[in-house]
Amino acid sequence: MIVTLIIACEVGFWVLLAGGLSLRYLAKMPRTGAAVLLLEPVLELVLLVATAIDLRNGAEADWKHGLAAVYIGYSVGLGHATIKWVDQRFAHRFAGGPPPVKAPKYGRARAVHEWKTAGRWVLASVVAVGLLQGAIWYVGDSGDISSLRAWQTKMYFVIGINLLIAASYTIWPKEPKGAAGSEEGTRTFEKL
Repeated sequence: MIVTLIIACEVGFWVLLAGGLSLRYLAKMPRTGAAVLLLEPVLELVLLVATAIDLRNGAEADWKHGLAAVYIGYSVGLGHATIKWVDQRFAHRFAGGPPPVKAPKYGRARAVHEWKTAGRWVLASVVAVGLLQGAIWYVGDSGDISSLRAWQTKMYFVIGINLLIAASYTIWPKEPKGAAGSEEGTRTFEKL
């Protein structure tokens, strides 16, 4: 039941997103479109309640319950950014909006972008870890919580990877080819 509900929530997310943006840009009803978009968190609330009820009714805590927590964490940490990303593209394609803003490619601006992305993933992971811990406490000593602990470990791994990626862009900033400061490019130019 939980996996079906997760799939239904994901489908519902995209249906609400498409409906909200269509109302906003195609039907020229921005308030109604915004109201539809504000229904998105209700999906996560339904999933959270259903997961708690499933555990309360004696279901063995397993990977499905962990996946539900991760899905909710993703929605909290990255849901807004996903909606914004789709909104920019929808507005450009169907409503004559400006082209979508592209992520910076080089230097400090790219490092800042990577830290913001890492922050979203860290938030998603922390929310998931918190929900998983709540489920662990909820189940208590009466059940097997190893799959929930395994999901927590995966979320710590996600945090670590994202922080490493962001740190790498800070320590070794990517520069355009032939950028000032490139000794090899300068030497080649001087020979010509």
